[in-house]
Amino acid sequence: MCGIVGLFLKDKSLHPKLGHMLSEMLETMTDRGPDSAGIAIYGTEKNKILKISLHTSDSNSFVNLKDEIESRWGNNVSIDTKSTSAILDVNEEFFEPVKSLIDTQFPEINTLSFGSTIEIFKGIGLPADVSRSFSINSMSGSHGIGHTRMATESAVTTLGCHPFSTGEDQCLVHNGSLSNHNTVRNQLIRHGMKFETENDSEVAAAYLSYKMDNGSSLSDAMQSALRDLDGFFTFVVGTREGFGVVRDSIACKPAVLAETEKYVAFGSEYRALVGLPSINLAQVWEPDPGTVYFWEN
Repeated sequence: MCGIVGLFLKDKSLHPKLGHMLSEMLETMTDRGPDSAGIAIYGTEKNKILKISLHTSDSNSFVNLKDEIESRWGNNVSIDTKSTSAILDVNEEFFEPVKSLIDTQFPEINTLSFGSTIEIFKGIGLPADVSRSFSINSMSGSHGIGHTRMATESAVTTLGCHPFSTGEDQCLVHNGSLSNHNTVRNQLIRHGMKFETENDSEVAAAYLSYKMDNGSSLSDAMQSALRDLDGFFTFVVGTREGFGVVRDSIACKPAVLAETEKYVAFGSEYRALVGLPSINLAQVWEPDPGTVYFWEN
């Protein structure tokens, strides 16, 4: 089952409230997936700075990483730790060596995402607990997506939580299950894609990243997914520019969209949207089967 939410803010005056609004939306979906949760926040872009979202089960690793980074690159890299997660702000010219350092010398630290605006936080537990651990309520940004999971086909681990990010400033949350994910995974591995988990949703994220890396727009990649990915699914996809929604052609997984002059919101159920400002004035509809929707800055 699982619950997913998304929020795209057209009104910049709402940007400081993004984390609070998105957290509340996700918490209403708790009973759809109480084993783990995660949120992606798209914040303010900084000139020539890339962000790297990290996770570790041993927070002492971040202390060691910080010491190593300071000794090598000084103020060109900063690290902000929150519980078991950390966000690195890296001068873009040092991104590759910093990423290489983490991969080779700190194998206990997992990279969750990278890009100019995306930050991902996720963990085992209820959405309220995960939001509290990482102070999501206080975060600002233009848009974000979230997921609360009921595991059906892979282990309950932090790496197995959504959102899955497999490309720069890209991520995906998913409600449903894919029947051909092993076949698609093997095809993508042959094309050089790498996987951290056995989760079918990571395959969907990697599929979209591969398509976009090879020239497809997000809309075209999501349209291709309707042809190439078998199963039942609702995807909400985040990029630096905005977010998109697509349901499979049968559309048995619940979904609802709402749009006002100030925002676009998505929820697995309408109750995820009832706390949003002026929701009574919103255009509310169920996204059509096999149809791609996208909003961007």
